[in-house]
Amino acid sequence: MQGGKTANGDKISGWVWVALAVLMLLALAVVFVLPRLVQEYELPLVPRTESAPIVASTTPSASEGPRISPFDEAQRSRQRREAQDALASLLERQQALDDVAVTQWAQSDYEAAVAAARRGDEFYRNTEFVQAAQAYQESDLALSRLQERAPQVLDDLISDGEAAIVDQNSALALERFTLALRLGPDSARAQQGLARAQTLDEVENLIARGENLQQEGDLQVAQQQFEQAAALDGAHERAAALVTQNRQMIADATYTNVMSEGFALLQQGQADEAIAAFQRAQRIKPGSDEATEAISQTREEITLARIADLQAQAEAFETNEEWEQAVTAYDAVLALDSNLVFALEGKDYSARRLQLDRLLAVNIDQPMRLSDQAAYNEAQEVYRIGRDLEADLLAEQGQVGERLAQQLDAMEELLQQMQIPLEVTLRSDNATQITVYQVAELGTFSETTLMLTPGRYVAVGTRPGYRDVREEFVVGFGNDLNSLTIRCNEEVAAVNRP
Repeated sequence: MQGGKTANGDKISGWVWVALAVLMLLALAVVFVLPRLVQEYELPLVPRTESAPIVASTTPSASEGPRISPFDEAQRSRQRREAQDALASLLERQQALDDVAVTQWAQSDYEAAVAAARRGDEFYRNTEFVQAAQAYQESDLALSRLQERAPQVLDDLISDGEAAIVDQNSALALERFTLALRLGPDSARAQQGLARAQTLDEVENLIARGENLQQEGDLQVAQQQFEQAAALDGAHERAAALVTQNRQMIADATYTNVMSEGFALLQQGQADEAIAAFQRAQRIKPGSDEATEAISQTREEITLARIADLQAQAEAFETNEEWEQAVTAYDAVLALDSNLVFALEGKDYSARRLQLDRLLAVNIDQPMRLSDQAAYNEAQEVYRIGRDLEADLLAEQGQVGERLAQQLDAMEELLQQMQIPLEVTLRSDNATQITVYQVAELGTFSETTLMLTPGRYVAVGTRPGYRDVREEFVVGFGNDLNSLTIRCNEEVAAVNRP
């Protein structure tokens, strides 16, 4: 039995040594591993406290018995890891929020989240790992919500900055856009807003100087100020509007000056130069009704002046009985306005007078044509028309043109002369047969006398064995023809007969 007890006792002793080895390993883990894990995950803003290392005895004391079972120790280890994971997550979020200056846009909420983390630290130090994990998770959730708010905060900051620029508050704009760039370093709106905020005071000073110059009438220099302001801040709506507005004011002022120049030239009688000025004004302000109307009126005045001048010329030509020139003048008037009654009537009258003048002139200048009976009859009709016109002119105007009067007198004398026969003596050799065309066959004679009206005549002589003769002669019209000899003198050779 003693041997049996010894064997059984050895078995018990072996299990005790195994248990002691496990406990020793756990004690070493608590002493060497756990402090390093706590140091790695503990909040940096919570000061660490010195604590005595945990030393596990190799054997439990007789009075306390076993302190914790392996299963419970494993549970505590799992709870500790959960707490440490929650701590790691919230530390990462905290760093991210610190990078975007969270205390400048959500200080109270951030401090509340940090306070939850500190409570977790207290639980952790007291090895209350479940409560520590819950506190850390609460802090992590709060920090997560702050991260979710960041995009909206960024938009709000940018909007506030843009509103500050509109309100010309450069300090506030700089503050908002600087903070916005902490939240969104890549935000184009924030970058542009900061650049605008940095030049805001200079832009506003340029605008103020430009507006003062504008009020003083120095539009060109004011334009330079406005353009400089717009160049510094291309998104400044007021600067851009002032550039456009002032440019229009310059154009309006230039337009007004050029229009005034045009009207001054018009008053000085320089119509063509005035039109050129109005056309320049039209190029400055395309579609201007005023410039278009001024050009139209000036051209109308030029046309009216030209018409009046041509009318005066035509009337002067009529007075001087220069009918061809009068017709030309009236044609020029009708080319400007084809509906002018005075020009239509004037041209018709002048054209008829020109025709009468030419018919009278051709008869006077070529009186021998009147030897033809048809031409003579026509000349008589022309003369009658001329005398009727003369009577009408005397009745209406009390006078008649000198040229017409002279032409009619000359025509009257010519027509009378054409009716008075003149004596012409014809001489021959009493062997030649004489014929005067359109007068008579006179036969042979030594001398005969004819009474012939003024005109052109042809006398022909024939004689057997002699060459015929032909004589043309004019009676009257200033020709001193009293006698004419007609005889065949040139003998021709006889014709041989078989």
